[in-house]
Amino acid sequence: MNAAVFCYSRAGIQTAKRVSRALHDAELALYTLARLEEPGFLPIEPSVYALEFSRRDALIFVGACGIAVREIAPYVRDKKTDPAVLVLDERARHVIPLLSGHIGGANRLALRLSSVLGADPVITTATDVNRKFAVDEFAARTGCAISDMQLAKAFAAGILERDLPLASAFPIVPPLPGGVYEAGSGALGVYIGCDVREPFQKTLRLIPKKLRVGLGCRRGVCASAITSAIRHVFAENRLDLRAISGVFSIDLKKDEPGLLMACRENGWSVSFYPAQTLQAVPGEFTASSFVASVTGVDNVCERAAMVGAEQLLVSKTAMDGVTVAVALEHWEVHFG
Repeated sequence: MNAAVFCYSRAGIQTAKRVSRALHDAELALYTLARLEEPGFLPIEPSVYALEFSRRDALIFVGACGIAVREIAPYVRDKKTDPAVLVLDERARHVIPLLSGHIGGANRLALRLSSVLGADPVITTATDVNRKFAVDEFAARTGCAISDMQLAKAFAAGILERDLPLASAFPIVPPLPGGVYEAGSGALGVYIGCDVREPFQKTLRLIPKKLRVGLGCRRGVCASAITSAIRHVFAENRLDLRAISGVFSIDLKKDEPGLLMACRENGWSVSFYPAQTLQAVPGEFTASSFVASVTGVDNVCERAAMVGAEQLLVSKTAMDGVTVAVALEHWEVHFG
């Protein structure tokens, strides 16, 4: 996490230092008024709020809520992208998540700070105060993509009125949070999985990044061919592209321009393994003597996908000089 801390008085500076010690594992920038500046603190310039709002995970204001509201107001855009914004009074008696309590993690950060500073956390989000499942907070905490933010809002409103169903392609570790029960049908519900199944009349899908894409390709293949092959495999097997945890191949391909460009353009991380590592992966794979003669291993895409994975979902699929396989990583649903 990286955060900016703003304070406006001598007492606030002391509290900001306590915040810095509490968040010792974070990357912090401390700011105060120019007339109060001391070592470790930067001066608050007029443009600093816009700059830090756009690049930080969290902004922490030590002072009045009004100061924070006025300074961030011009930059607030979307709960999916806005940073967490918190306010601490200068004596650290209260810590208030002001913006992005769930997706931005402001509520979690407030609880962390309160436990270290001895402050009272002032949590106001309805699902939290009513002890109901906060679907957007769970998604942010577990790295799941949310299929539809409008459905997420509808779910958050609905769960305050009645219990709602939840289904998962992954094992669920009990207990379930308040407001949900396991079921495979219903009017409105949550489905946790890497596929595009919709078991409910209105299905809010939470998509964990647990699909490993193993890839092989001929020398000189273009980026568009690689992207097309992956998209084709995912569409054909009703898998969600947002579930991709990364693309994996043999180290002979670590300088392949088309592969690197395709991953860069799509925001996919890419990793490479030596032939010995791939050959040591246990299991039955689609063997090719030609591939073995070129790479030193009988199959690249399936073996690369299965390094550290639990199940091969899609076997080797060839398309326009590209081979794709997809494997599922082990995961369990813990609600915490």
